[in-house]
Amino acid sequence: MKMTETDLKNMFPAPGAGVRHRILLPLVTAFAMVLTTSLALAGGHSSARSLAMGGAFTGLAANIDAARYNPANLGLSDYRRTSIELVGVGASVTNNSFTLRDYNKYTGAVLTSEDKDYILSRVPDEGLKLSIDAEVTALSIASGSFAFSVTGVGVADVNLNKDIIDLVFNGNTFADTIDVTGSYSEAVSYAAAGLSYGAPIYNAGTRQLTVGATVKYLRGIAMEEVTELEGLAITYEGGFQGQGRMVARTATGGSGYALDLGAALRFNDDYTAGVRFKNILSHLTWNKNTEEHGYIFEFDTMTVDNMEDDYVISDDYTKDIGSFSTSLPAIMTLGFANTSGNLLWTIDWEQGFSSAAGASTKPRLGAGLEWSPLGMLPIRIGYATGGGRNSGFSFGSGIHFYPYYLDYAVVSGNSLSGYSSKGLNLAVSTGLRF
Repeated sequence: MKMTETDLKNMFPAPGAGVRHRILLPLVTAFAMVLTTSLALAGGHSSARSLAMGGAFTGLAANIDAARYNPANLGLSDYRRTSIELVGVGASVTNNSFTLRDYNKYTGAVLTSEDKDYILSRVPDEGLKLSIDAEVTALSIASGSFAFSVTGVGVADVNLNKDIIDLVFNGNTFADTIDVTGSYSEAVSYAAAGLSYGAPIYNAGTRQLTVGATVKYLRGIAMEEVTELEGLAITYEGGFQGQGRMVARTATGGSGYALDLGAALRFNDDYTAGVRFKNILSHLTWNKNTEEHGYIFEFDTMTVDNMEDDYVISDDYTKDIGSFSTSLPAIMTLGFANTSGNLLWTIDWEQGFSSAAGASTKPRLGAGLEWSPLGMLPIRIGYATGGGRNSGFSFGSGIHFYPYYLDYAVVSGNSLSGYSSKGLNLAVSTGLRF
C-alpha cells in the first residue's frame, strides 16, 4: 500500500513551518495499536493477606493459600485445615515513572517547557514500562493434605522507548534520531485448575520436613507477543529518512499444563522455612485464531519538494499461522516466617529464571508483619522491592467471625502516602475456614 500526498502532509508538516516539526512516525502508531491490545488483556495476588504482607507468604501460607504459595505446607500438621475460598480478586495496574501525585497535577493541564522537562526526567533511560497483573480465584477447596483451586490469570508488560515519549511531548528537532529499540509488548491470559498435595517425609518432635506439588491444567484465553520490532528515523534540515518493521503474533485459545514443586521445614512451633518452584515445568499450545500481524514502512530523503511523489512505502498485513507453543516463566521463592503468637512476621526472596510478563531475573525481596491483638481484626503491613517492579508499602486488615473471613489489602508507593503510588494495586478475598 502506498500513501497518498494528503496522508504525507498530515503526517509530516512542511520543513518550512519551522525547525521543530511535530511528526508521528507510522511505527509509533503501529506500536500504539499493540499497546492497546496488550492492556485489554488482563493477570496479582488474589490472597489479600499475602498482598498486605508484601507478598511474602511462603512460610505462612496454609489451606488454599498453600496451593498458591507452597504446596508443601499442606503436609505440615498445623497447616492442614478444611477451608473454602468463595472468591479472591487481586489486581495491579502500574507504571515505572509517574505517581498519583503526578497524575493529579498534570492531567488536563497546559504543559510548560518546565513541565515537559520534569515529566521526561521521570521516565528511566530504558523507557516507560506499563504492567498489568490480575488474578481471580473462585470456589477453591482445601481439606487435609489436598487442595483444589480454580484460578484466572492475566499479565501484560509493555515498554515504550524514551525517544517515543520525547517525540510526543516535544516533536522532533533538526538532526534528531528517533529509535524504538528497547520497546516491547507481551501479554497472556489463561485459566488454571490445580490439584495440590503435601506430605511429610521426616518427623522429629515438633520438627517436620515436607514436600508438595501442584499440578495445573491450563486453558489459554488469549495471548499477544511482539516478536520483531525495529525502527529508526532521522530528521534533516530539509527532509526525513527512516524505516521500521513490527511483527506480532496473537491467539485466542489453547491448552497445556504446569507444575509447581515445594518443600517446607518446620523447625519448631515458632519458625517455618520453605522453598517453592513455580511453573518449574509448563507447556501451553495455542491453536485457535493463531495469527501474525505485521507493519512495515520506509521513506528515503523525503522533502517538501518531492511530497507529491509516492515517497513513503508502507504495508500492513494479517495472516493465519499454525499452532505454536509458549511456556510460563519459572520462579523460585525462598521464605522464612515466625508462625506463632499475636505478632507474626515473614520474609521472602523471589528469583525468576527468565524475563517475561509477570517475571524478572532481578531478585525481589518482600517482608511483612501481622498483629492480631483482638484475633478477629488483624492489622497487616509489608514492604517489597526489586524484581523489576515498583517498590512499595502494603497495608491490610480483615474481619474474622468463625468460620467466615474477609480480608482486604492495598499497596502504596515508597512512602506511606497513597499519592506516592505509581498505579493501582489491591486485593479482596473471602471464604470459610473450619
